[in-house]
Formats: sequence, structure tokens, C-alpha cells
Amino acid sequence: MERTLVLVRHGQSEWNLKNLFTGWKNPDLTPVGIEEAKKAGQEIGKLGIKFDKAFTSGLTRAQDTCDLVLKELGQSSLSVVKDIQLNERDYGDLSGLNKAEAAQKWGEEQVMIWRRSYDTPPPGGESLKDTLARVLPYYCQNILPCVLRGEKTIVVAHGNSLRALLMVLERATPETITGIELETGVPVVYKLNADSTVAEKKVLHHA
Repeated sequence: MERTLVLVRHGQSEWNLKNLFTGWKNPDLTPVGIEEAKKAGQEIGKLGIKFDKAFTSGLTRAQDTCDLVLKELGQSSLSVVKDIQLNERDYGDLSGLNKAEAAQKWGEEQVMIWRRSYDTPPPGGESLKDTLARVLPYYCQNILPCVLRGEKTIVVAHGNSLRALLMVLERATPETITGIELETGVPVVYKLNADSTVAEKKVLHHA
């Protein structure tokens, strides 16, 4: 039995382009982001994967990416589970600011601590540890059982919420996870063993 899990970080959003902290805000995809999502669908299609389950967050940039991927695969009729547990890390008071504005307000060193540390949240927001605390149980209870049953599953979410899954899949530690980056719109295909460990990993870079 094949146990296939595909992770996709949403395509470039308008705020990614402007280098703004996005968090739970809802900017749209840029034209580049739309193309990234379509290409993600095309790359997945080359492997002949037909999904049984699709999960995405409560935010439009992830939902739109998911829709575009499924459309490329001719699977627009697949029902998609949307849940805020898969939302991006909430950046609190940093949301909507660019990195320079935030550095001006709180100092560059402090902003870097919020961005890169594992367990220091920005004011009014979540640390990476907080984000993992909501994403991991959701993965274990809702997504992983589908994969282990042999249902081909796609999760379209965000840089930080997908990092939570990478902590499990890649056996990352609080020290190493902050250095792992997922590119926008680039699918990562995992084949899992029966015990949920990774048997095979393939990153589908766009040609």
C-alpha cells in the first residue's frame, strides 16, 4: 500500500512580495503566486497522483493555491477540508509591518529573536512552538490517519504551519527547525512507512 502525503506552501502573496509580516491577515496571491500554484499542480500531475483527501487553512492564499493545484489536476470536485488549525503563525503586533518598520519600532535584534527563535512570541502573537502546539495534534488526529489508510493526501498551508509537520516527518529539533525553509508553491512529496516515518521524499522544483 502506498501512503502518499504532499505538502505545498501557498504561492507568493502580495505581502510576501512586499516583505510584510502576514500571519492571519488575508492578502491575495500575486500573479507570480498564481503561476506557482498552477506549476505545482502540473508537477504533481507528472507523477500521476490523484488525491483522495485535501486539507488547507482558513486563509485565502492557501485555499486559492489549493484550488489552483486541484484544477490543474482535473480534481476541482474534490472536497477540501479547511481548518484554522493549519493557519500561518500569528505574528500579532508585527502583522502588516515590513521587516524594516518592525526593526525600527523594536530593534533589529529583538525582531530577529521573534522571527528565528523557537519559543519567543512577538507581542500579541504566537511563537513557532505555539504554532506547532495547534498544528501537530490536528495532523495526528485528522491528516495522518488518512495517509496511513492509503488515501493520497495533499496539505496546502503556510511556511510555519508546515514546519510543524516537518518536525515530525524530518525529525527536526527546536534547534534545527528554525533553519528549514519551504519555498512557495514547490510541492514536497512524502511516501510514508506503516509506522508513519518517511520512506521517501521528493521535492518537485519547477523546471
